[in-house]
Amino acid sequence: MGNKNKTISFRVNEDAFETLRSIAEERDISLSAVFRDYVDTLVAHDGQVRVLPEHEVENLKQQDTDDDFPPTVSVPKSYIREHERLELETEHLREQLEEYKSYVNHLRKEVEGNTEAEQEVIDLDDLDNEEIEDPPFKLG
Repeated sequence: MGNKNKTISFRVNEDAFETLRSIAEERDISLSAVFRDYVDTLVAHDGQVRVLPEHEVENLKQQDTDDDFPPTVSVPKSYIREHERLELETEHLREQLEEYKSYVNHLRKEVEGNTEAEQEVIDLDDLDNEEIEDPPFKLG
């Protein structure tokens, strides 16, 4: 099994296409070679690549900045704590939901399995229609 090449296709607007074509002409390479170089660089640097014009690259070298790319953002501890709290609450609610589902399933099985429960149901309208055999009681 050899190393097989894969094809990637995507769309760019006309201005970007013309810019890429001019870059390829300046370097005297094909347009697909420009993309292969970019993809190779992207893979080699684990996705941390910025495409800059050459004059900006030279300016960056002269400034000798220690900034990392990609930029990092500091997040307040209160935000992290709130996020963790919400994750725990979500987990708890999911557990409760599972308990309720299992309880509902238990009740369904109990109702389906208990045919005597259907016989014990008394319709109040039927009681009203029956004659009263015992005399009414008086409190007193």
